Amino acid sequence: MSERIDRQWQPPEDALATTVEARKGAGSPWAKALREMGAVDRAVYQAVADTPTPHLDAHVRRLSNAANFSRLWLGLAAGIAVFGGKRGHRAALEGVVAIGATSAAVNLGIKPIARRRRPERAADTGQARFVSMPGSTSFPSGHSASAFAFAYAVGRHLPGLAVPIRLLAGGVAYSRVHTGVHYPGDVAIGSIVGAGTAAIVAAASDGLSRSRRRD
Repeated sequence: MSERIDRQWQPPEDALATTVEARKGAGSPWAKALREMGAVDRAVYQAVADTPTPHLDAHVRRLSNAANFSRLWLGLAAGIAVFGGKRGHRAALEGVVAIGATSAAVNLGIKPIARRRRPERAADTGQARFVSMPGSTSFPSGHSASAFAFAYAVGRHLPGLAVPIRLLAGGVAYSRVHTGVHYPGDVAIGSIVGAGTAAIVAAASDGLSRSRRRD
């Protein structure tokens, strides 16, 4: 894996801009817009990295680590299944399936194609802020994708949990930027991929339920 990461080429937005220029010409406004979006993405990351937050760092780091391997979401799924009744059982099951489908889409489908480098963390940033740098590529954020996939699945079955669980998902997504392992664009696209994949899982689940009722 490390050899593959060492062969990273351009960030996704620059690679897309290059592709657009090859088709539309060097002066393409779409290519310029893509490069400007990439510049904004890196600038926002740098602004977060340069802002001292000693009272937040340890808490944000713990939240980020809690979501490793989806442990946070699997633990919540277990609690929802135990205490949520029939709807809780379905929400928990669909949430876990959505996490699995999203993880496959991100890690097997998108990351190998995008091949974005992880951010360079400043050497003088406090160690209390850091989590271990993953060995995988950066785009999109798998943590964010899994978080919003689970939040979508649970929220549609248990509306009372929709807002708090989405806030928690947003916190996990932000934590990946704060701890220096993702750019904001990684977590934004990861969140969209997660919610979109969960919507597909939900549609399949609803179709299966209707089919069973007809039988």
